[in-house]
Amino acid sequence: MAGLFGSGCAESLDGRVTPGVPFVKDTIEGRYERPVLDVWAAAQDVLNYNGKLYSKDELKSTLEAAVNQRTVWVKVQPVDQKITRVTVQARTRLGGGDVALASEIDKQIALRLATGNLTPASGK
Repeated sequence: MAGLFGSGCAESLDGRVTPGVPFVKDTIEGRYERPVLDVWAAAQDVLNYNGKLYSKDELKSTLEAAVNQRTVWVKVQPVDQKITRVTVQARTRLGGGDVALASEIDKQIALRLATGNLTPASGK
Protein backbone atom coordinates (compact mmCIF):
# COMPACT_ATOMS: atom_id res chain seq x y z
CA MET A 1 0.00 0.00 0.00
CA ALA A 2 2.84 2.39 0.83
CA GLY A 3 4.21 1.87 -2.68
CA LEU A 4 1.07 3.44 -4.10
CA PHE A 5 1.98 6.76 -2.53
CA GLY A 6 5.54 6.76 -3.85
CA SER A 7 7.15 6.29 -0.46
CA GLY A 8 10.27 4.27 0.04
CA CYS A 9 13.68 4.42 1.59
CA ALA A 10 16.64 6.66 0.96
CA GLU A 11 20.20 6.44 2.23
CA SER A 12 21.65 9.28 4.28
CA LEU A 13 25.28 10.41 4.07
CA ASP A 14 26.12 8.54 7.27
CA GLY A 15 25.01 5.26 5.65
CA ARG A 16 21.68 4.83 7.43
CA VAL A 17 18.55 4.02 5.50
CA THR A 18 15.73 6.44 6.33
CA PRO A 19 12.13 6.63 5.18
CA GLY A 20 12.02 8.89 2.19
CA VAL A 21 11.40 9.45 -1.45
CA PRO A 22 14.14 7.69 -3.44
CA PHE A 23 15.73 9.20 -6.55
CA VAL A 24 15.09 12.79 -5.43
CA LYS A 25 17.96 15.30 -5.61
CA ASP A 26 18.85 16.19 -2.05
CA THR A 27 22.65 16.49 -2.12
CA ILE A 28 25.19 19.18 -3.03
CA GLU A 29 28.96 18.72 -3.14
CA GLY A 30 31.65 21.34 -2.72
CA ARG A 31 35.44 21.18 -2.73
CA TYR A 32 37.67 23.56 -0.80
CA GLU A 33 41.39 24.13 -0.68
CA ARG A 34 41.45 23.93 3.10
CA PRO A 35 42.49 21.27 5.67
CA VAL A 36 39.84 18.77 6.73
CA LEU A 37 39.80 20.04 10.34
CA ASP A 38 39.10 23.63 9.20
CA VAL A 39 36.19 22.47 7.05
CA TRP A 40 34.88 20.21 9.85
CA ALA A 41 34.89 23.17 12.27
CA ALA A 42 33.24 25.49 9.73
CA ALA A 43 30.50 22.92 9.03
CA GLN A 44 29.78 22.57 12.76
CA ASP A 45 29.60 26.36 13.16
CA VAL A 46 27.20 26.69 10.21
CA LEU A 47 24.91 23.91 11.44
CA ASN A 48 24.84 25.32 14.98
CA TYR A 49 24.13 28.80 13.60
CA ASN A 50 21.22 27.64 11.43
CA GLY A 51 19.69 25.01 13.70
CA LYS A 52 20.67 22.36 16.20
CA LEU A 53 23.63 20.05 15.66
CA TYR A 54 22.73 16.78 17.33
CA SER A 55 25.15 14.18 16.01
CA LYS A 56 28.88 14.11 15.25
CA ASP A 57 30.32 10.86 13.92
CA GLU A 58 34.06 11.33 13.57
CA LEU A 59 34.58 7.78 12.27
CA LYS A 60 32.21 8.37 9.34
CA SER A 61 33.16 12.07 9.11
CA THR A 62 29.50 13.11 9.28
CA LEU A 63 27.47 15.71 11.11
CA GLU A 64 23.69 15.65 11.51
CA ALA A 65 21.50 18.60 12.42
CA ALA A 66 17.94 19.87 12.43
CA VAL A 67 17.55 23.04 10.34
CA ASN A 68 14.16 24.60 9.52
CA GLN A 69 12.31 21.35 10.31
CA ARG A 70 14.64 19.49 7.95
CA THR A 71 17.36 16.95 8.66
CA VAL A 72 20.73 17.98 7.29
CA TRP A 73 23.78 15.73 7.00
CA VAL A 74 27.27 17.00 6.19
CA LYS A 75 30.12 14.67 5.25
CA VAL A 76 33.70 16.01 5.22
CA GLN A 77 36.37 13.98 3.40
CA PRO A 78 39.91 14.62 2.20
CA VAL A 79 40.39 14.40 -1.56
CA ASP A 80 44.15 14.86 -1.33
CA GLN A 81 46.55 16.77 0.93
CA LYS A 82 45.21 20.17 -0.22
CA ILE A 83 41.55 19.60 -1.15
CA THR A 84 38.62 18.71 1.12
CA ARG A 85 35.23 17.52 -0.18
CA VAL A 86 32.03 18.56 1.58
CA THR A 87 28.78 16.78 0.79
CA VAL A 88 25.56 18.30 2.16
CA GLN A 89 22.25 16.42 2.15
CA ALA A 90 18.89 17.84 3.30
CA ARG A 91 15.57 16.03 3.67
CA THR A 92 12.12 17.02 4.88
CA ARG A 93 10.32 15.16 7.65
CA LEU A 94 8.35 13.24 5.03
CA GLY A 95 11.55 12.24 3.23
CA GLY A 96 11.50 14.68 0.32
CA GLY A 97 14.75 16.26 -0.80
CA ASP A 98 15.54 19.92 -0.13
CA VAL A 99 18.40 20.72 -2.48
CA ALA A 100 17.92 24.48 -1.92
CA LEU A 101 18.69 24.10 1.80
CA ALA A 102 21.63 21.80 1.05
CA SER A 103 22.99 24.42 -1.34
CA GLU A 104 22.53 27.22 1.21
CA ILE A 105 24.39 25.24 3.91
CA ASP A 106 27.24 24.52 1.47
CA LYS A 107 27.40 28.21 0.53
CA GLN A 108 27.55 29.24 4.19
CA ILE A 109 30.35 26.75 4.85
CA ALA A 110 32.31 28.33 1.97
CA LEU A 111 31.68 31.84 3.37
CA ARG A 112 32.72 30.72 6.84
CA LEU A 113 35.97 29.34 5.44
CA ALA A 114 36.63 32.47 3.38
CA THR A 115 35.80 35.11 5.96
CA GLY A 116 35.78 33.40 9.33
CA ASN A 117 32.29 34.84 9.91
CA LEU A 118 28.75 33.69 9.32
CA THR A 119 26.42 35.94 7.40
CA PRO A 120 22.77 36.11 8.42
CA ALA A 121 21.56 34.76 5.07
CA SER A 122 18.80 32.75 6.73
CA GLY A 123 17.46 35.75 8.60
CA LYS A 124 18.85 34.85 12.02
